[in-house]
Amino acid sequence: MPRLTKTHPRLTIATALGFAAGIASAVVAPDISVISKCLIGWNVAGWLYMAMIMRRTFKSSAEDVRRVAEIEDENAGLVLFVVCVAAIASLAAIILELAGIQDMKDSDKALHYAFTGFTIVGSWLLIGVVFSLHYARVFYTWSGEKPALRFADGEENPDYWDFLYFSFTLSVAVQTSDVGVGTRGLRKVVLAQSLIGFVFNTSILGFSINIAAGLFN
Repeated sequence: MPRLTKTHPRLTIATALGFAAGIASAVVAPDISVISKCLIGWNVAGWLYMAMIMRRTFKSSAEDVRRVAEIEDENAGLVLFVVCVAAIASLAAIILELAGIQDMKDSDKALHYAFTGFTIVGSWLLIGVVFSLHYARVFYTWSGEKPALRFADGEENPDYWDFLYFSFTLSVAVQTSDVGVGTRGLRKVVLAQSLIGFVFNTSILGFSINIAAGLFN
């Protein structure tokens, strides 16, 4: 754990503050459900982590991306797995959250719908961000003769924006863009993101229909 804290400081800070927010919500609003408290903590952790990553994205050059990729190489697969599992678990929590609001007042329903929508969007964005970081790590730590990802313009020193482009194209379209995937291992990762993206996109559509139906009933 100390090593993980050192190699992934932003994730550590965001996770700690997420736990703190969940505990604080239990103290400030003890009447809300346990699921709501967990989702509050999840939102704080997820959005804060993405804010820190985007701040780094605006400041970083390709050389900075390479340096960070080498530092974060250790435990990177575990971090990706845990974040993805947690994001998918948040969908299950949202289903349970929506199941319990049918008897609420309209004003309370609207608040819960907004909260669940905020959570879904945050989880979807987080998936795209963590996969983009994984692709950056693989690209800059890959030791093969040809690059693990092959950009259409022949870019040899991509920055975070290039990896975000590739990752969110997968999240939105559930298919690869004009970037070639050069290794079997990375194709497995791309397949995993495509499947997760399909689950999220389908869930977002389903939740949107559910929310629209709930507002009109």
